[in-house]
Amino acid sequence: MIDVRRGADRYEGGDPATGITTRHAFSFGSYYDPDNLRFGPVLACNEETLAPGAGFDEHPHSHTEIVTWVVEGELTHRDSTGESGRVGPGDVQYLGAGSGARHVERNDGATRLRFVQTWLAPLTPGGEPSYEVVRGLPEGTPYKVPAAGAVLHVRRPGAGERVHVPDAERVYLHVVRGDLRLDGEELGPGDSARITGEHGLEITAGSPGEVLIWELP
Repeated sequence: MIDVRRGADRYEGGDPATGITTRHAFSFGSYYDPDNLRFGPVLACNEETLAPGAGFDEHPHSHTEIVTWVVEGELTHRDSTGESGRVGPGDVQYLGAGSGARHVERNDGATRLRFVQTWLAPLTPGGEPSYEVVRGLPEGTPYKVPAAGAVLHVRRPGAGERVHVPDAERVYLHVVRGDLRLDGEELGPGDSARITGEHGLEITAGSPGEVLIWELP
């Protein structure tokens, strides 16, 4: 089964007056959709845009694995584990909230910041918070999130190139940029696909693209 969701249908949230624009793929915060709560362990996939100087003040998380992919600009991060730093395009940031963590996310740069943030439910709730950044994740190198039993594949196909979709029980696919084709469906930036029980699928790029592919239990 392939369930395609269009970027134009995402719920618009955030606080535009303060420079924060958010587009939610799942039920989130004040937006409640009982038929769109999660897909496997995926609880949220948010497209975030922060104007220079904008950001999220310190706020809590618990029992959530948070993976951030920066598209453009630079994300400033601080958290209650004592970690801090800046995350740029091509970097993967991971925060395992464990039984409780707090963090700040800001755009302290001079240009706009765009990132995609995915929240996953852990296989076992609780535990100590943890933090990691992988700088410049190489093409084709999977990023594993063992706490959620999930694996992230970031692929950047050139025009005409094909990308194999993992033969997993579930796959969540999010298009960052480019024009892609999946099983006869045209996908553009912000579009996503929730794939269940499919094998042998490929993505074909009509233009140079970037796609996040989550391999899920």
